[in-house]
Amino acid sequence: MENQTEVQDFILLGLTNDHQMQHILFPFFLLLYIASLLGNRAIVAVAQAEPRLHTPMYFFLSNLSWLDIFYSTVTVPKMLNGFLVDPQVISFLGCLTQLHFFYFLGSTEGILLDVMAFDRYVAICNPLRYTVIMNKWVCLLLAGITWAIGFVHGLMHTVVTSRLWFCGPNHVQHFFCDVKPLLKLACSSTTLNLILINIVTGSIALGSFLVTLLSYFYIISFIVSKIQSWASRWKSFSTCASHLTVVVLMYVSVLSNYMLASAGESAEREIITTLMYSAVTPVLNPLIFTLRNQDVKSALKKLMDRKLWSRRI
Repeated sequence: MENQTEVQDFILLGLTNDHQMQHILFPFFLLLYIASLLGNRAIVAVAQAEPRLHTPMYFFLSNLSWLDIFYSTVTVPKMLNGFLVDPQVISFLGCLTQLHFFYFLGSTEGILLDVMAFDRYVAICNPLRYTVIMNKWVCLLLAGITWAIGFVHGLMHTVVTSRLWFCGPNHVQHFFCDVKPLLKLACSSTTLNLILINIVTGSIALGSFLVTLLSYFYIISFIVSKIQSWASRWKSFSTCASHLTVVVLMYVSVLSNYMLASAGESAEREIITTLMYSAVTPVLNPLIFTLRNQDVKSALKKLMDRKLWSRRI
């Protein structure tokens, strides 16, 4: 079937048409983006440089940091450009590319949070076999499967959206090419797209969230029933607190955006929730994991001292 698309490019309407507000939002989101890049890159550098952090937990944390770097890069630079350039034009191919990587990286991150929850479950509930179960090859396999599932999920959205017929108008009520704003512009049936969002994307989001909650249900049950010392209990809880905080921050916005989706939902609500997990959460994740983790903080301090010492020499 030949592609029937008549629209050759789209115009992204962005967050606001108010020029004064754009002048305020540009430096704000620019700082957020820079903080996301620096914070996540710092975690990757520390996890690689510090031998004590060469563990499954920090291997998956490094994967999460790379995902946050790529994820924010998919949308935020284009949004920043929109504050400076009017109109904000994106080609049809560029739109599909942005859409693909957004869903690819987003679903990968959701599944990775599941893997991290499983890692914490094994570490706390089966510590004697932890190094056997979570060996190097298992970690690589889990990471590879996670990225592969995310890629296939993003590709599904890209292929189905590419078959839609866009005959005009071409104004997208969003700051990037998300599926649902594009569905409002389609001149052909969007039933398959909505099924894909509600069933596949909704299942990935809700399923990942439930698997993570189930892991923590077993973790908490084990801590309460098997660990008698309050100090040991607190130490076990503290190792999970950062990850659980990240899970809640991500899934509150994701589930509200993709469960029972329709093409005619409020554009303002979609934009706000999307901003949370595409621009704000990638900045918060490094802070959450470093502020509550003494190993990361001490390793980061050691790395900074090492760099400062080398510069003096």
